[in-house]
Amino acid sequence: MMRAKILQWRRDFHKYPETGFLEMRTASIVAANLKTLGFDLQLGKEVMVEELCMGKPSVHETAEHAKWAKANGANVEYFHHFEEGYTGIVATWHTGRKGPTIAFRVDMDALDIQESEEEDHYPKREGFRSIVPNKMHACGHDAHTAIGLGLATMIAENSDQLNGSIKLIFQPAEEGTRGAKSMVQANVVQDVDYLIAIHIGTGVPHQHFVAANNGFLATSKLDITFRGRASHAGSEPEGGQNALLAAANAALNIYAVSRHSKGATRINVGKLHAGSGRNIIPHHATLKVETRGETSSINDDVKKQVEAIVKGAAHMYQNDVNIEVVGEGKSGMCSIELAEVLHDCARAHPFIEASELESYEKMGSEDATFFMEEVQRNGGLATYCVFGTDLAAGHHHEKFDINEETLLPAVEILYNAILKLNGKGKANVS
Repeated sequence: MMRAKILQWRRDFHKYPETGFLEMRTASIVAANLKTLGFDLQLGKEVMVEELCMGKPSVHETAEHAKWAKANGANVEYFHHFEEGYTGIVATWHTGRKGPTIAFRVDMDALDIQESEEEDHYPKREGFRSIVPNKMHACGHDAHTAIGLGLATMIAENSDQLNGSIKLIFQPAEEGTRGAKSMVQANVVQDVDYLIAIHIGTGVPHQHFVAANNGFLATSKLDITFRGRASHAGSEPEGGQNALLAAANAALNIYAVSRHSKGATRINVGKLHAGSGRNIIPHHATLKVETRGETSSINDDVKKQVEAIVKGAAHMYQNDVNIEVVGEGKSGMCSIELAEVLHDCARAHPFIEASELESYEKMGSEDATFFMEEVQRNGGLATYCVFGTDLAAGHHHEKFDINEETLLPAVEILYNAILKLNGKGKANVS
C-alpha cells in the first residue's frame, strides 16, 4: 500500500513538472495530503522571506503559470497560498512528548529540459512522461517530494512511537540554488536539533547509501547586464557605446581568473546575448555566469575577481553595468554524529548492499547547505545523505530516470533514523 502511494505521487509530479518558484500545483497537492495526515502547516509567505527569493520569475510568468496549474489539477483549497510563487511548505508533527526536533528537507522543482519522447524511455512507455514542453524532472526532485510524503504518512501512522517534533521542509527552487536562503531567513530551522537533507542518484550505485556527502561546492549565480548606447554602425559608429564588446571582453577575461591554491574552483559563462541588428551598435548585453569554490571563502574570492573584471570591461566601453545575484549556495560539512545514525539504519535495511559513512566526491552545489549551516550554528547536527539508484541517464539529461524500487526503502531508512534519534531502535522494514 505504501509503495503504491509513493509511486503514484512520484509519477504524478513527474508528469506535471514545475520549475523554481512555480511549484504551485505540486505544493498545493503536497499541502492537502499533509493536512489530511494531521500535520500543522506553514505555507508560502509564512516560511519565505520575499526579498530573498533569488531569480524569481516575473509577475506575468507567475500569473500565467497559475492559470496552467489551476487547469491541471492543483488543489483548490490550498492554491491561494502559492499562486504568487512563494511555494515553500513546512509541515510539523507535534507528538506532545518531550524529545528533539528533527527536520527533513526535500526539494520540489523541475528543470527547463525537453523530456525524451523515445519509446524506450520508461516514463514515456508507462504514460507519465512530462506533458509540459521544455520542462521535466531530470534531477529526481519528483522522487524527493514523493519520499517526503511517504515519510509523512509513516510518521502519522506510527505517531505513538515518536517523541518530540518532526518537521518536513518542502523547498522550492533548489535548481540554481535559489530557494533555501529565503526559508532559512524565515527561521524555519531555528528550533531544529537534527536536520537531514536527501538526494537520490548522483552516481551512487543502486542499493548503496551515503550518510554524509561533503562534496558540495559553494556557488554564486550572476545575471550581468551591460547598458551602452545605440548608434548607426555605418554613418556614426563613434556615437555608440558597444555593450556587446563589453560583454565579450568580460566573458573572455572571466576565464582568465587564476585557480586557487586552497582548493578547487569553477567558472562558467553559460549565456551571452547582445545586439538588435547588423547595422546597429549594440546598446544592451546580458551574461549568465556562475562561480564555484571548494569553500565559501574561495568562492567569494572568485566572485570578487569576476565582479572586478565585469566592471572593468564596462568602464572600457563606457557602459553602465548591473550585477544581480540570482542564486547562491554555501560549502558545508556534515555532522558525523548524525551521519552515523543514518549509516547504522541503512546497514540494517535489507535493501541496502553497502553504506558509506562519508564521501568527499565533488557533486556540484546545493543550497541545502544554508539549512545545514544554520542548524549547526545553533548547536544542532545536520547531514546530507544520498540514496543510490540505477539511472537511465545522468542528471539534467533528457532521458533521466530512476529505479523506483529505491523509494520505499528511502522512506523506511529515514523513519528508522527518527526512531533511533528518539532512542527507540528501529521499525519494521520491507
